[in-house]
Order: sequence, then structure tokens, then C-alpha cells
Amino acid sequence: MSRLLTRLYSATIIFSLLILSGCGQLISNAKQEFAEDLSATMLEQNDPETVKQAVPAYLILVSSMIKGDPDNVELLISGSKLYGAYASVFVEDRGRQKRLSTISFDYAHHAFCLYKQAACNIRELSYYEFEKSLKQFNKEDVQVLFALGSAWAGWLQANSADWNAVAELPRIKAIIQRVLELDPAINNGDAYLYMAVMQSFLPPAMGGKPELAKENFEQAIKVSNGSNLMAKLLYAEKYARLVFDRELHDKLLKEVIDSRIEYDEMTLINSIAQHKAKRLLAQSDEYF
Repeated sequence: MSRLLTRLYSATIIFSLLILSGCGQLISNAKQEFAEDLSATMLEQNDPETVKQAVPAYLILVSSMIKGDPDNVELLISGSKLYGAYASVFVEDRGRQKRLSTISFDYAHHAFCLYKQAACNIRELSYYEFEKSLKQFNKEDVQVLFALGSAWAGWLQANSADWNAVAELPRIKAIIQRVLELDPAINNGDAYLYMAVMQSFLPPAMGGKPELAKENFEQAIKVSNGSNLMAKLLYAEKYARLVFDRELHDKLLKEVIDSRIEYDEMTLINSIAQHKAKRLLAQSDEYF
């Protein structure tokens, strides 16, 4: 049995004992710690297929934990990250992507409302008021703000065929921009990566900004010292393909394929990036 499945089995037993003990706060803390530890363990795996098979059971488990402790901000954020990552990385069916990314966003939004009740109606504000409201968030708030922005971006990606959803893109950008102002190095360059993908979401004729996307892709690579291979993969896929730069496209993909993937909690994402890089490079002649 893999280490991930072993920890899942052990944690189930522990939670059963805790529930029997009736220690409410202990249970709440244990749930939070378990969610964080298991998420970290998952991200350290170098076999994506193992994770793909194991995570659905954990999704159900974390949802049951949230149902029993619905106002635990950290637990909600952990659940949001897991649902969002699973939907974007492992799920190909568009209907399932929409459902899972909606759960991810709902968890992140609920955590956001609990954390900053005065800003809970942020989606209902005019864009001017929306931008203004983001100024009340400081560096100590950056994790919950980034959780909302990244979950919202994942929801948008799953609903990209819906122009009502696409209309929310400027608000998501504003959140990520505020995150970058507060902590540009957050999550090993992921805020720059989200911004870059959103800037290359639309073609230039429809408001896309590929040159700004290029700058942010390069910043994501720089912040991570090249360890975030997903940044290079998406740089090739979202920017180089968009502007038909085959030389840059192939160079980036070859760098991903030739790189070491083991970087603690970047290992799983890097493994996935390397696998996709091989596929994209094999399609290079056909695309260009």
C-alpha cells in the first residue's frame, strides 16, 4: 500500500477515536492538521497515477470533515485546494470539472467570508468598489486571499465556454494582483503563474496581453529558481503557442523534460509537467 493510502487509513482510525472521545477542539485541530499533512504528502509523490487513484476517497473524507466543522477556515482552504487541484490536473470531463471546481470555489469563498465578514459581498460590488475593497487586505491575509483567487481562476477555467463566467476575469486578476503586491513569492511563484495564464487566456484581439503574460511567466520561473516546472510548461503552452514561437516552445519543453522533478511539495506538479511536456513536444511538428 502506498504511503498516501496508508496515511489515509491511519487517519480514519484516529478520527474515529477522536469522535468517540468527544473532544471538540481536539477534533477540529486534528482535522486541520490531517488535511495539511495529507495534502503535503500528496504533493511530494512522484507517481501521479497513484495520487489520481487515491484522491477521490480523500475528497469524500475532507468533505465529511468540513460538514462536521463547517466554519474551520484552514480546513476549508485545504479542501478548496484539493478539489481545485484534482479538477484541473486529473479530470478531463468538462461536466465533472465544473462540479468539482464549483465545490473548490464555494469552500474558498466560505473561508473568505468567515475570515473577513465585512468583505463577504465582494462579488456583488461594482468593479471600482471591488478593487477598493482589496486594499483592506494586508500581508497576514494573503493566504486566504490567494485561496479565493486561485479557486475562482480554476472555476473560470472549467467554465471558459460561458461568457458570463469570462466576464469575471478582471475581478480574479485584481485579486491575484493584490496578492502579488503583498507577497510576490507566495507558493513558489504561483501567483505570477496564475496572472500569466489569465493574461494569455484571450487572444490579443479580444483583450489578451501576451507580452505581459510573458513577463509574468518569466517572473514565476525566476521566483522559483527554475524549480516550478509547471511555469515553464505553461509558458510554452499558453504563450509560445499563442504567438507561434516554436524555438521558445521547444526550448522550454526540453528544459522541463531534462530537469530534476524532486523538490519537496513541487514533486507531484513537476511530475505532471514533465509528462505533459513530452506530449506537447511530440506534437510540435503538427502544431507549428
